[in-house]
Amino acid sequence: MKYGYYDTKDPLQKRLNRVEGQVRGISKMVQDDKYCIDVLTQISAAQAALDKVALELLRGHARHCLTSNQNQSKDGIDKADELVGAISRML
Repeated sequence: MKYGYYDTKDPLQKRLNRVEGQVRGISKMVQDDKYCIDVLTQISAAQAALDKVALELLRGHARHCLTSNQNQSKDGIDKADELVGAISRML
């Protein structure tokens, strides 16, 4: 089955690899006893990068849900509920 992020899988993977590198860098900063504010700044940057990945996934999911043919109204309602649940987890 192809999910909503199928077409953007490679760019998403690249972003996730970058985030992984950021988190490893943060871990090294803590290990090396770097200044707290510098560590917090890097944590904020990593969180922002992850938020962008999440939003891109959500965008793909919404497009997939809204453009796929729904033969049954119950299935359409379930997909809408799934989308709302995903949005609520983002907030």
